[in-house]
Amino acid sequence: MADTMFLKGRAHRFGDDVNTDEIIASRYLNLTDAKELGAHCMQTLDKDFVKKISSGDIIVAGKNFGCGSSREHAPLAIKGAGISCVVAESFARIFYRNALNIGLPIFEIRNAAEIKAGDELEIDLASGSIDDKTRHMSFKANAFPDFMRSIINAGGLINWLNEDTTYGVRKTT
Repeated sequence: MADTMFLKGRAHRFGDDVNTDEIIASRYLNLTDAKELGAHCMQTLDKDFVKKISSGDIIVAGKNFGCGSSREHAPLAIKGAGISCVVAESFARIFYRNALNIGLPIFEIRNAAEIKAGDELEIDLASGSIDDKTRHMSFKANAFPDFMRSIINAGGLINWLNEDTTYGVRKTT
């Protein structure tokens, strides 16, 4: 898969302490398909969320995004809805790991509150720069190292492990 260096999309705002039950309600945990989960993404907080988004859009939130239970369904639902990444002031640790494991890029910036709903964003995975094209503002997150970008580009850790990589991991037969 080609290295996706830039993500572009419209911002969808959420506040602090968005928990995994709000990202995907527990009644949908019997689903395993990302697209099916995505159809119910964030509906506890905004019942029309999936009707408002376009493929590639970006969730922007406050502190402690993804807190609560450690279900992998939460980042999978976000990705299945077509969201390209999440930008937040901070992430719950288990959500952070689960997101990267399924190939969902996430970025921490201190001043995420300055990004408003509807702003057009452009994010450079290689440098960690986040440009708000609407407000003509720039933000800086930590850049992903090459191997993390390769995991994201492969669609997650399992896919990455199952393909030939420049890091010596070979597909098992």
